[in-house]
Amino acid sequence: MDWRRKVSDHVAFGLLVYTGMHIFWTMTQLNGHGGSILPYFALIVLVAAIIPGCRWMEDRWSTLSDAEAADPALRRAYTRDMALLWTAAIGLPVVLTFAFQGVAKLF
Repeated sequence: MDWRRKVSDHVAFGLLVYTGMHIFWTMTQLNGHGGSILPYFALIVLVAAIIPGCRWMEDRWSTLSDAEAADPALRRAYTRDMALLWTAAIGLPVVLTFAFQGVAKLF
């Protein structure tokens, strides 16, 4: 068991899920609003919000020593961080879609 590798794997897959949802769901929902720039603004939010957060989380775990990386006592912190990661990876595209749809209706 190596917490560093597990976190790195989850971050990579979380980014893939987030990006896939963002491209195939959010962008599809927002593209129906004519020539709006909102879908492209949503893409900027992807870069500005999720990538630095994932990098921070991965950096936090990558600084563990070899002994700490195998410490079973870190399971609770690992579970908490992965729940946060997956909530953001799945929830943020949904929240962004509804937020941008709301803004699009105003204009």
